Amino acid sequence: MLKAIQHLNPLVFLVIATTLEVSGDAVVRIAIYQHEGVLRAALMIAGAGLLFGYGSILNLAPLEFGQLVGLYVATLFVIWQVINFVAFRTLPTIPILAGGAMIIGGGMIVTFWKP
Repeated sequence: MLKAIQHLNPLVFLVIATTLEVSGDAVVRIAIYQHEGVLRAALMIAGAGLLFGYGSILNLAPLEFGQLVGLYVATLFVIWQVINFVAFRTLPTIPILAGGAMIIGGGMIVTFWKP
């Protein structure tokens, strides 16, 4: 099964991993600031599970860890903005979009520029 999974496009792994990471962070943030007691603990455990899933999926990608960095950071920025809007109803500001364009551009350089 592991061999079959590793034939997927690395971008699939990155999208799944970053979605799990950002969702896990959002769930932990919601637990800390919006809930208490047993519900807070349950949300913290759920967030930890999502973050564990992120680490597992990212490390299954069929690339060396160093090769993932540029594309991972670019993917993380995009997914972070989507989850931020879905979970917290916050649109990115102009400075975030401008900085994000540089993050994405830098990620593409790190990933695809072959000296």
